[in-house]
Amino acid sequence: MPLPNDYASQSCSVARALEIVGERWTLLIIRDAFYGVRRYGDFVTHLDIPRAVLASRLKTLVAEGVLAREPGAGGHDEYALTEKGQRLWPVLRELMSWGDAFYAPRGPRRMLTHATDGGKLDGDGRCAICGEVVSVPETISEPGPGFDPAERRDDPVTAAIGHPRRLLEPLHV
Repeated sequence: MPLPNDYASQSCSVARALEIVGERWTLLIIRDAFYGVRRYGDFVTHLDIPRAVLASRLKTLVAEGVLAREPGAGGHDEYALTEKGQRLWPVLRELMSWGDAFYAPRGPRRMLTHATDGGKLDGDGRCAICGEVVSVPETISEPGPGFDPAERRDDPVTAAIGHPRRLLEPLHV
């Protein structure tokens, strides 16, 4: 008997959320959107994702209001996180923290800091210096101790997000 490919018979909120963000590649697309990736071609380049899969995932995320499709420079559409999409940041931050704790033997590949005072953020997004829970636009992502430049992909998107930068700041390479 084949496994069902959706959670339609489930009434729990986790199952409903997984209908939107639970497919392979979807959370990585959302992660890259937080890092400032906005163009279709840049998602393809950085994720090395099949174009048909990316098109399908983007279509779903736009239809569900997680991403908005906007006209960009040069006639190319861009994708930006909506308020609904930005509310996924604590989920991604916690998933990253969990991955760092169990699957990053050299330490976190990325560190999150507060743009205002440079304080390191804890797993809850709280600044070690001022004690505030830092908003997404005030969060800087930068290489951490587990970041190894020799292991990184050789493409312009990877190079750009390999430097300290504010989350949500549009990346145009």
